[in-house]
Amino acid sequence: MGEQTAVLFDMDGVIFDSERAQMAVWFALAEEAGLPDMERVYHRCIGVTVEATGAILKEEYGADFPWEDFRRRTNAAYRARYAGGRLPLKEGARELLEALHARGVPLALASSTGGELVRAWLSEAGLLPLFDAVVTGDMVTHSKPDPEIFLTACAALGVNPSETYVIEDSYNGVRAARAGGMHVLMVPDLLPPDEEMERKAERIFPTLREAGEYLEDVLFSLLP
Repeated sequence: MGEQTAVLFDMDGVIFDSERAQMAVWFALAEEAGLPDMERVYHRCIGVTVEATGAILKEEYGADFPWEDFRRRTNAAYRARYAGGRLPLKEGARELLEALHARGVPLALASSTGGELVRAWLSEAGLLPLFDAVVTGDMVTHSKPDPEIFLTACAALGVNPSETYVIEDSYNGVRAARAGGMHVLMVPDLLPPDEEMERKAERIFPTLREAGEYLEDVLFSLLP
C-alpha cells in the first residue's frame, strides 16, 4: 500500500451509536404529532443531508409538513439528552481512530450531518484532533448516494480515491463510496446488508472492531 492510502469515516452509526439514539427522539415526536410509519421513513433518511431529509419528510407527510420546526425540536431534544460527551461510541471506534492516527494514516470524517453538530459531537468525545479533514453535509451540493462528499474529503486530504478506504453503515453511504471508486468496508447498523450491499461493499463486517482488525492486519499492519 502506498503512503497516501487514507481512511474516510462516516459518523452516525459508524463512530457513534447515534442512529438508534436519534431514532428514539424522532419516534417520540412522531407519536406526539400523530405521524404514522416513522420507522420506515426514518430508515429512508439515514445517510442523507439535512436538505434531502426535509424533502423525504415532505414527500411522506405532505408539502406543508413543518420540517424546520420538526428539525429544530428533534435537534434540541437530541442535544439535551446526549450533549457533554454522553453520546455513546460504537465499540472499537476510539481505538481504531487512535491507532490509524498514531501511524500517520490520513483520516477524514465525511458525514451528511451539518458541520456545527459534527464538530460538537467529535469535540465532546475528544475525537476531533484525530481527523486531518472534516467534510459535512452543508459543505456539499449533492447528498449521498452521490459520491461528492467522499470525493471532497479525498481532495481535502490530497489522496487518490482509488487508494482510499471508506467505512460506512448506510446503504446510501456504501453506494456513494462505490460510485466514487473507493474501497468500501460496510459495518451495518440499523439496516442489515442486502444483495446490493453485498455486491457494492468490498467487505462487510459485523462490528467496527473487526473492520479495524482487517485494516490493521491486511492493509496497514498497525499494531504489533
